[in-house]
Amino acid sequence: MSRKNMSLTKVGIDDGPHNMDGLRLLAWDGTEPVEAFIGRKVMDVWVESIEHRGGRQSLFRDQYNALGKRNLAAIERIVNAKYQRGAAINRQHPYVEVLVSDITESGEVLNLSELVREPLPPAFHGLA
Repeated sequence: MSRKNMSLTKVGIDDGPHNMDGLRLLAWDGTEPVEAFIGRKVMDVWVESIEHRGGRQSLFRDQYNALGKRNLAAIERIVNAKYQRGAAINRQHPYVEVLVSDITESGEVLNLSELVREPLPPAFHGLA
């Protein structure tokens, strides 16, 4: 059976406890579980490309999980496209790591309408 024709199903955000620094997704290819991941820094670059704020402020887990849930259809299309390319392109197959290049190539845009940026505590600001 060719994986080229396989699409992932039941794609969802794993917002439970885990040690990965980014958006972790779980999906299925038939009966085979598949894990996908978008690193926090990749999410930061994606958000920055839309916000154009200048100063970088990294996302926190609850922020990128909320963005992932709000934009699940777009993220699912990116993950599926990379997954369908198979092991020849995705050397960690069936694990899918989404890179900035995958996002750029997809043309997908995040909906940031509900992104809430909390002010950073004083300890995060440099001394003048």
